[in-house]
Amino acid sequence: MQFVSVRLITGDVARLAAFYEQVTGIAARRPAEQFAELVGPSCTLAIGSAETMALFGTGAAVPASNRSAILEFLVEDVDREYDRVRKLPAPPEVVQRPTTMPWGNRSLLFRDPDGNLVNLFTPVTEAARARLAVQAPVTAAPSHSS
Repeated sequence: MQFVSVRLITGDVARLAAFYEQVTGIAARRPAEQFAELVGPSCTLAIGSAETMALFGTGAAVPASNRSAILEFLVEDVDREYDRVRKLPAPPEVVQRPTTMPWGNRSLLFRDPDGNLVNLFTPVTEAARARLAVQAPVTAAPSHSS
């Protein structure tokens, strides 16, 4: 079995896809108006409209109602990303400024436009880097000018 994607269901695919394009620097593929996907090196973030849920069974997922999952992105420098995301055209609601966690990750938590929790993190201790098998710095999302 291979874990390949996480899908968010939203009332506004274009808005949410644009937000994640700005945060990640990854261009979304949009094979249909009701669906977009940002394909990263380790996983795909899929974004589907509430309309698509009729294909799976009505009520299987409800847009903007998640309070239990966190979307996590490994970045090179959390503090630099914090400065960058605060300058986005529509800056996200920051839940936690960059903080070093007891398990060795430096984390920034914010909410996307639908209220989903997003964590940008960097392992900052040897133990955290070893646990995540990070041997070299990752490529951060490109800086965007405001």
